Amino acid sequence: GRGSRILKFLVGDNSLLLLHGDRHQRQRKLLTPPFHGDRMRAYGTTMCEIAQQVSDEWKMGKPFNIRESMQEITLSVILRAVFGLDEGNRLEKIRLKISALLDYVSSPLLSAGMFFPVLQKDWGRWSPWGRVLHLRSSIDDLIYALIDERRGESNQNREDILSLMMSARYEDGGAMSNEELRDELMTLLFAGHETTASSLTWAFYWIDYLPEVRDKLIKELNDLGENPEPNAVAKLPYLTAVCQETLRIYPIVPSATPRIVTVPLEVDGYKLPKGTWIIPSIYLAHYSEEVYPQPKQFKPERFLERQFSSYEFFPFGGGNRRCIGLAFAMYEMKLVLATILSQYEVLRTDKRPLTPVRRGLTLATPRGMKMVAKPVKKVAKNPVTV
Repeated sequence: GRGSRILKFLVGDNSLLLLHGDRHQRQRKLLTPPFHGDRMRAYGTTMCEIAQQVSDEWKMGKPFNIRESMQEITLSVILRAVFGLDEGNRLEKIRLKISALLDYVSSPLLSAGMFFPVLQKDWGRWSPWGRVLHLRSSIDDLIYALIDERRGESNQNREDILSLMMSARYEDGGAMSNEELRDELMTLLFAGHETTASSLTWAFYWIDYLPEVRDKLIKELNDLGENPEPNAVAKLPYLTAVCQETLRIYPIVPSATPRIVTVPLEVDGYKLPKGTWIIPSIYLAHYSEEVYPQPKQFKPERFLERQFSSYEFFPFGGGNRRCIGLAFAMYEMKLVLATILSQYEVLRTDKRPLTPVRRGLTLATPRGMKMVAKPVKKVAKNPVTV
């Protein structure tokens, strides 16, 4: 957790990202269940509905910013699945504030501010860092108000992640405090939607860049017939492989959480004394030619031909620091892609190859990437519904 201290200003002291040791294990055990099994699959309908709503707003043949659309989808999914917020003024208010804060902290100046505390100077609301603190405070007010409201509700049947976290109990019977809930909610908001939006944007890029990939995907989706269940969509092997290859070739977070050596050890001839920081490079591992022949080529088939170990393919990190939202993010990627591709052909306006750019702590597509949507020639009436 010490390797993630630069995020403290955003996610707080109680965030799973910043904890380590017994406290990290205790919190991770409490937070993991809502993201797996039937709990997670219950969010499938929400994911499909939101992808449908956003894509229905596209004007056919008119260029639009694909990344902004994906951010709208993934943030709405988080707000409805995690907070249990439906359409309304409060959802829109928190969505706008979170989007504004993300844009600020992803800018080059504010990204540098994360690493150099000397730049974290509050010169008032309209100064760069002052603006960040103001937006964070506004979001905190909304989150704490929601927590207080939820604690006063009598409805015990809610399935949103906030309600599940509030009802969860540690082994000693204790519940999470308001501060712990706030910090974990901020963690989910900022780690859970920005990354998935970038992954989806890259997926649409590759699907258009390689028409044969799109053809195989459409055939696989059509073979399911009309009105396929979300869980059936999520099990499609080629769709899964496309998502995996998207995460391999341009991992959104290029390096895993730093590890700190507690006992002296030697790795491949390098002697590492106690206290050495080790930062596993996801990007370099995913480009190993021994593991991935022709690593610079987008080839989903490689994931159909063999299974890769957790030391060869780890876009969500590994070990006990692996992202607890892994299954949620993969599920969302598949359902959003299936919902949109079964109805629209999404094409780049600029056919030149793209390379990743730095966006805060992540790698993303260039900000101005535009695409156009066209209706597919043959489409089921209700492509991905329940």
